[in-house]
Amino acid sequence: MKQIIIFVGFFLISLPTLAQEKPWMLGPFERAENAQPIISPTDLTSWQDPMSGKVVKWESMATFNPAAIVKDGKIHVLYRAEEKLGELEIGGHTSRLGLAVSEDGVNYTRMKEPVFFPTDDNQKEFEWTGGTEDPRIVETEDGLYVLTYTQWNREYPRLAVATSKDMQTWEKHGPIFKDFKDGKYHNQETKSGAIVTELKDGKLVAVKINGKYWMYFGVPHIWLATSDDLIHWEPLETIDGNLAPVLSPRLGFFDSWLVEAGPPPVLTKDGIVVLYNAGNQQSLGVKNLGNRLYTGGQALFDKNEPWKLLDRTNQPFIKPELPFEKSGQYVDGTTFVEGLVYFKDRWYLYYGTADSMVGVVTWKP
Repeated sequence: MKQIIIFVGFFLISLPTLAQEKPWMLGPFERAENAQPIISPTDLTSWQDPMSGKVVKWESMATFNPAAIVKDGKIHVLYRAEEKLGELEIGGHTSRLGLAVSEDGVNYTRMKEPVFFPTDDNQKEFEWTGGTEDPRIVETEDGLYVLTYTQWNREYPRLAVATSKDMQTWEKHGPIFKDFKDGKYHNQETKSGAIVTELKDGKLVAVKINGKYWMYFGVPHIWLATSDDLIHWEPLETIDGNLAPVLSPRLGFFDSWLVEAGPPPVLTKDGIVVLYNAGNQQSLGVKNLGNRLYTGGQALFDKNEPWKLLDRTNQPFIKPELPFEKSGQYVDGTTFVEGLVYFKDRWYLYYGTADSMVGVVTWKP
């Protein structure tokens, strides 16, 4: 597969973002001096689309909402890419996943073709023509890569899972909740699946708690699901048979409009740290943050009872501040956190900016 190399014009010189509010939090994450997006839209790449049969500039509109994983000693960033299709309408374009690789966390080599996309396969009914969106990725101890992503057929956004041994050839397993209780949640919005991980021997891997894998998912609340194999999932329900929210919006705070699962959570000595995306509604939230503005929060859950909320932040730990974080397809501004890796003694947190570009902040403990 052909590649293009993009050199990012900045150095990882730390500048403070927001101070740590709670001792259990991950961070503080810091922007680089003169920070710039690491991945931006480009007209230089084209590819023959199996849906239309046409050659398309598949990442000419937007490149955002990234997942990340360390493989072969390099950071691999999977990002959502959209092509220009006329109207600037969120949800109205086709999404595919591109790949950028970095050996140092500063310079990124982008593949010229998408690595994950809708095609004429057994998931066609769920992915045409909206595409494959908003990935999160984890690795198992035996080296299997597990991708959660949103299937968008312009009818329902559905949370789905795919697996790969090399991140090149993928097996799509379809909508996560298709078979649960005769498809009870199959035809309602599900997205943003963040599987709990643990830092083990310097590497983040999917971890079992009480014999099961756990996944935080959803918007405008965050819910929980469990799995024995990372492919077949069962959501946690209340005694009344409804999805049981474990994190919800709060009036008067930065997360007054919605909460949405971020990158794979991390099991620490204090509990499970969940980084989440937070939407503000100005009239009932924080006045100076703006309306519908996305920031990032952190929540702590019990390590043995992953549904039990122990603590959460009262202030965002990251928010749109720089011009590229507040301009683009999503005009209200976003720092949409979605990818987290531990690489060369430093944490890298990747985020989408204004539904248009990819940024990164870092933390060296």
